[in-house]
Amino acid sequence: MTPDFAETVALRALAWLAANDELLPVFLGASGASEDDLREGARDPAFLAALLDFLTMDDAWVTAFCDSAGLDYQAPMAARAALPGGANVHWT
Repeated sequence: MTPDFAETVALRALAWLAANDELLPVFLGASGASEDDLREGARDPAFLAALLDFLTMDDAWVTAFCDSAGLDYQAPMAARAALPGGANVHWT
């Protein structure tokens, strides 16, 4: 997955989250972000990565997002890996 497509996936996730009246307050509370921060964060790959970190915490959220976006269930994790901080850490 290219970084550009990863950002596209993350932006689609942001739009899905913003329209989700039940999950949006959970994200805002967990991240400390405001609705204004969402607009600014749309231009920040690190913010988009954090949003994907949040989304991928729950399989039901991933499934709901991917079903609505017509994406494979692996897309959010693949996108997360292509954004800043997404590289696998090798401790050896």
